[in-house]
Amino acid sequence: MRSLRGDATETERPVVEERRYARRRVPWYISIPITFVVIVALFLAAGKFNWLPSLPNPFGTTTVDRSQPAVLQSIENMSHYEAADGNFQLVVDIDKEAKFLPSALLGKRTLYVAAGTVGSYVDMGKAGVTVSKDRRSATIVLPHAALDKTALDPKNSYTYAEQRGLFNRIGDFFSSNPNNQQQLDVLAAQKIEAAAAASGLTTRAEQNTSAMLKGLLGSLGFTSVTVTYK
Repeated sequence: MRSLRGDATETERPVVEERRYARRRVPWYISIPITFVVIVALFLAAGKFNWLPSLPNPFGTTTVDRSQPAVLQSIENMSHYEAADGNFQLVVDIDKEAKFLPSALLGKRTLYVAAGTVGSYVDMGKAGVTVSKDRRSATIVLPHAALDKTALDPKNSYTYAEQRGLFNRIGDFFSSNPNNQQQLDVLAAQKIEAAAAASGLTTRAEQNTSAMLKGLLGSLGFTSVTVTYK
């Protein structure tokens, strides 16, 4: 009896072990994705912590500059004296709303931080100069200072926040509108020019121009220099 029970136990043991192994084995449709995720995680960790410095990063990207060379279109002789510069920064808040739909479905709001510089100049080519006979006094008549165009600073101008409705997100996914950035730049330049006109920048430019001319002619021997602006 013992021998028979012993033989039955020996023959049944491999079958029981195979059944346990079959229950513990992970299906292939689960093991393959898990293996892929583990491999990707190892590559990312190796690239981040430089575990494999001799091997290139498989997820790295390269930037290729295919821009065409700049073409000179024209040259202009300038007689402007840049007498003052104003640095400005503002936040452009554009909110496009639909009349009959909530903003969560259709609408777009953009907060754009714009930085730019506006120069103020005096046109020295239109100066009228009167010198006395003894060459000791001079009178200079200049046009009033004017503002130059706004020069936006691309490094310090950026989109701070943007809220889009569901339909706007779907439309932007299938198409892109490069004119959006251009509209923001144009509007920001207009607002900066308006701020420069109200800041007294032209008055500072005229003061600096008068001081420059008086110092220059004074070094040439003139004792009386009068600068006026029409």
